[in-house]
Amino acid sequence: MRQTGSTPSRRTFVGASLGFALAAQAVPAHGQDRSPQMEATIRAGSVVTTLVNVFTVEPENQQKLVELLREGTASFFSKMPGFISSSVHRSKDGRRAVNYAQWRSVKDIETFRQNPEFAPYIQRITALAQSESILCDVVDVNHA
Repeated sequence: MRQTGSTPSRRTFVGASLGFALAAQAVPAHGQDRSPQMEATIRAGSVVTTLVNVFTVEPENQQKLVELLREGTASFFSKMPGFISSSVHRSKDGRRAVNYAQWRSVKDIETFRQNPEFAPYIQRITALAQSESILCDVVDVNHA
C-alpha cells in the first residue's frame, strides 16, 4: 500500500481513529497460499474479514510483544485454514502494538481460536499486554 503526499494511508487512518500514531513494523505479510514476500491486499467491499488487535503494553515489553506476535504468525496463524495475512505495527510511544490480520471469514477466526495451540499462546500475550480485538470490514481505501 503506498502513501501519497498529504493523504494518510488506511493504516494511519485506523490508528488515528483509535487515538494513537503508528509506525509500521517491517514484517512481511505471510499466508499459507502465498509467498512470504507478498503484501496484504486491502480492498473495500471484499469478502475478507479483518481482525484488528490493539495491545496496550509497558514500553519495556513492547519489543517482546512484537516478537511474540511475529512468532505466533510464523509458527501458528499462518498455517491455519483461512489465514490470508498479518501485519504488526508498534506505536512510537512504546505503549501499544497493533496486529492487522486478514482472514477469509469470521468462521475461520473462530476455528483458529478453538485450536489447542491458541490458549497457551494467548496466555503469553496477556502476560505482557492488555488487548482488544475488533472484527472489521474495509469500507474505504484510498491510494495513488
